[in-house]
Amino acid sequence: MDETLTPALRLTLVTLGVGDLARAIAFYDGLGLVRRARKYDGVAFFEVGGAVLSLFPRADLAADAGVADTPPSAFSGVALACNLTSPQEVDALLTRAAATGGRLVKAAQAVFWGGYSGYFADPDGHLWEVAFNPFTGFDVAGNLVLED
Repeated sequence: MDETLTPALRLTLVTLGVGDLARAIAFYDGLGLVRRARKYDGVAFFEVGGAVLSLFPRADLAADAGVADTPPSAFSGVALACNLTSPQEVDALLTRAAATGGRLVKAAQAVFWGGYSGYFADPDGHLWEVAFNPFTGFDVAGNLVLED
């Protein structure tokens, strides 16, 4: 295979299958995310740094992927993450998520790897970690920077 023709895999969009699109939109609006491309019906797009968060009806997403829409388990094995610049920002976002219709899963606390984090679930149970990592930083665009 010619490596020069192989595009780099990078995350540009995350789609969450949701049970109630209007409820999910209200939740992410309440978190302060900026909604874009409102001209499309039946889907919502939000800016999340250098990527896009998409909300799409769960049954439609399963059909599009050609898989069965089985009931979600208590834990899907996936957590989205938002890294912030201080423990205070972590606490504030977790509080806002709970006030906007999310569920606090794990209160923020000092963690074994030296940072500070907690978890919330959105109204459809999608798990988000909110963390402060003192060993990483951000570039001028606000993107997480990891050292080699």
